[in-house]
Amino acid sequence: MANPKRKLHLFEGYGVEMEYMIVHRQDLHVLPICDKLIFDEVGAYLSDVEFGDIAWSNELVLHVVELKTQGPVESLTKLHLKFQEHVQKINNMLAKYEAMLLPTGAHPLMNPYTDTKLWPHEHNAIYEAYNRIFDCRGHGWANLQSTHLNLPFQGDEEFGKLHAAIRMVLPILPALSASTPILDGKITGLADTRLEVYRHNQKAIPSIAGKVVPEAVFTKAAYEKQILQKMYAAIADKDPEGELQEEFLNSRGAIARFERNAIEIRVLDLQECPLADVAVLQAIVAVLQALVSERWAKLEELMAFDEDRLAAILLDVIREGGEASLQDQDFLRMFGAETNQTVTASMLWKHLVKETKGFYDGPEEANALQVILDHGNLSKRITKATGASPTQLSIKKVYQRLAECLQQGKMFIPVTTC
Repeated sequence: MANPKRKLHLFEGYGVEMEYMIVHRQDLHVLPICDKLIFDEVGAYLSDVEFGDIAWSNELVLHVVELKTQGPVESLTKLHLKFQEHVQKINNMLAKYEAMLLPTGAHPLMNPYTDTKLWPHEHNAIYEAYNRIFDCRGHGWANLQSTHLNLPFQGDEEFGKLHAAIRMVLPILPALSASTPILDGKITGLADTRLEVYRHNQKAIPSIAGKVVPEAVFTKAAYEKQILQKMYAAIADKDPEGELQEEFLNSRGAIARFERNAIEIRVLDLQECPLADVAVLQAIVAVLQALVSERWAKLEELMAFDEDRLAAILLDVIREGGEASLQDQDFLRMFGAETNQTVTASMLWKHLVKETKGFYDGPEEANALQVILDHGNLSKRITKATGASPTQLSIKKVYQRLAECLQQGKMFIPVTTC
């Protein structure tokens, strides 16, 4: 693991976070017992429990536990093994409650208006502030689990390069990572329903999430002026205690964390197992490295794209996933995919993986990524398994299989058993 005190430059370290639901083993009903899980391990209701390489922490709601790297790691290769070890440890601990961890970015059957319980212990003042202002009952708050990737930078020059690259690739990320085709027991018709509810969950104060794709700002001073200060001012009258006047209030799909010199990517749905998550992260990092090095286009060209243009592409990919048709030829040219033919988001990812294949030095991760490229994102695979008009019983059967995939660290392929 990298020394967290050392100043890390571009791609010298990676911080990864994965959020999991806690559910009943038989009926999949959400169980608000994250605090019990943590208490059983350390004898106190703490917000963070450290185990060396991996830490556990609470989230807004009691039925979610987050696993994260304890500081930045030097490589993503084989990182899934460390997460997998803790998934199995937690499942063993949850057995006495007839509970288990459930993957994917949203529970397909949860009623957030009746099932939501907020974390009541350490640091709960922040959660209560969110609840008072936005009402955290609802899928956009209580039923969305994601994987976050934190990437370091030093100074304005590195920040500008990294922010430009992330903004460019962000609209096509759900083509790989979408895992939420079902809410309220119904196929929603969206590949990434989690992102759709996420982008609306703070609509009362639009400056908090913006267009999800961040604005075209490439220095710390410009970011603070155009994004952070506008956001703080917009919420000030609703947050008189100042609980939310921090960088974490920013809900764009990628947020700058200047206090730790990193950009956090937040648009990724959780996958079926840590192996799948890390495979997706490796693909993203490989493309970002290529963009930063100006492999296909100059950085000035990347910076010239405004958020409205990129947000339009993102909305298409949220709806259609890998099948989304990418019509913007200038956008395709930024990835070296200039063509007169129709290009889908899935086709673009196959092109990008081929172009950056030298980055993948872990065969397990490469094979997992190939499953996604061959069979589609998890959202598509779930829909194939449930059918277009699933019953609650058939949904439960598929998600039980997904829970088995999580426990075993295996990819979900609908035509086979995990």
